[in-house]
Amino acid sequence: MKKYLLSIFALLLPLLNIAQDVEKGLDQRIDEAFGDATGWFVNAIFYQIDFGGGVKVFWVLFPLIIGATYFTFYFKLINIRGFLTSINIVRGKYDDIDHHETMIAAGDSTPGGDSIETIAVEGHEGEVSHFQALTAALSATVGLGNIAGVAIAVSIGGAGATFWMIVAGLLGMASKFVECTLGVKYRDIEEDGTVYGGPMYYLTKGLKSKGLEKLGKVLAVLFAIFVIGGSFGGGNMFQVNQAFQLVENITGGEQSFLNGYGWAFGLVMAILVGIVIIGGIKSIAKVTDKIVPFMVVIYVAASLFVIFVNYDMIGAAFAQIFEGAFSPEGVAGGAVGVLVQGFRRAAFSNEAGIGSASIAHSAVKTKYAASEGMVALLEPFIDTVLVCTMTALVLIITGNVTAANASLNDAQAILLTSGAFESAISWFPYVLTVAVVLFAFSSMISWSYYGFQGWSYLFGRSKKMEYTYKIIFCIFVIIGAAASLGSVIGFSDAMIFAMMVPNMIGLVILAPKVRDELKRYMQAIKENKA
Repeated sequence: MKKYLLSIFALLLPLLNIAQDVEKGLDQRIDEAFGDATGWFVNAIFYQIDFGGGVKVFWVLFPLIIGATYFTFYFKLINIRGFLTSINIVRGKYDDIDHHETMIAAGDSTPGGDSIETIAVEGHEGEVSHFQALTAALSATVGLGNIAGVAIAVSIGGAGATFWMIVAGLLGMASKFVECTLGVKYRDIEEDGTVYGGPMYYLTKGLKSKGLEKLGKVLAVLFAIFVIGGSFGGGNMFQVNQAFQLVENITGGEQSFLNGYGWAFGLVMAILVGIVIIGGIKSIAKVTDKIVPFMVVIYVAASLFVIFVNYDMIGAAFAQIFEGAFSPEGVAGGAVGVLVQGFRRAAFSNEAGIGSASIAHSAVKTKYAASEGMVALLEPFIDTVLVCTMTALVLIITGNVTAANASLNDAQAILLTSGAFESAISWFPYVLTVAVVLFAFSSMISWSYYGFQGWSYLFGRSKKMEYTYKIIFCIFVIIGAAASLGSVIGFSDAMIFAMMVPNMIGLVILAPKVRDELKRYMQAIKENKA
């Protein structure tokens, strides 16, 4: 009994110390205590290697970019030669060879107490279509990074950062192909058709097939912990916090009628998120397959409008991009600094190599794992090559790429992008505000699914565990909108990039399995054409 009392007292002591500082807001006190406890982890993940001359590079970029380059050549430029095939898969051209009824599905039949993961029980072969899986994964990546992050990247790195952003986006397509093929190959399908997939499963089962069972289990548990943490912060609190800040700014800033009512905004968002996520991936996909295409089309159309209204500046903008990429002047860190900013924005935006997207893609209806890998490679193209580049072009053409903007935070950077659009479309800031709220909403519902998959891997698949996670997630929506929790969100961001470590180890080891799956699928397409 004494032992338990001592344990409780040890846990309460930091809270009692916090409570003494009554002058500070509760959220600020929690934030400071949390920052003190987790700062070492955040600093380790976001450690920057100093190359001199003002160039500092996050170490996490190296495995992401080197891995993406390795996969690009290992799979013989699959990101380019497989592009048209990927579009045809989404269009449904190969549905007749890809969909099936009750039969052995994509995956490995692991004996020993698992679900019957490779059998399509009672006609169940997955939960969502290729298009729905793509939009569910896209909804988690297309958002604030494409709008605010790009503004900051081109402000620091100049117009040339856009070129390297595109290069990194193209390379990232290969990483997405590998992780999402593995996500389908090693998924579990329960008897009721519910799919459980993602790095937790291909690290456990894939590495076991390579004789690395213990390593696989350790990496899978680490990934599950990181994805849960990432889902509460970067995939939830950060999203709703930034959305509220923009809504508050557009309605009058400090004089806004919403000032001080972040909790009310959070409550509304939490109710909406709760309604969607209770239904699992099927209801999530039904929402994302409408929101994501609609918002991407509106955003790209508005970008093209701004670009063509200033058609006489298009040539100069591209000249700036190419000159800045190879012979930058007056930019922090010179050529290397420009390259780093471009690569950083691409990696932080499309999350290729992080492993999160494979969780959404693993729920697809297919019997060929590589078919979904092919679909997934479109994701970095849409997210980075298309949407991020459009943002960069609008900023360059409207003259908003200046070093003075390099110190902006995300909320300020959104307003910078909003102002750039406003110069050509006076009412667009209101549309952009709606877009940001919808992007934030769709990111939250997709990340809730990612976090839940990690949660169910660690704590089991019971309904009790499922609803426990979803209720906690909705509570964090309210906290995220109302509180200033910089350290909590920073820690969560660090957890998202920590996911890369176990994931990339698994991807490199299991690349030969992906090659076999690709051969099998391409052979099926060949035979279908014959």
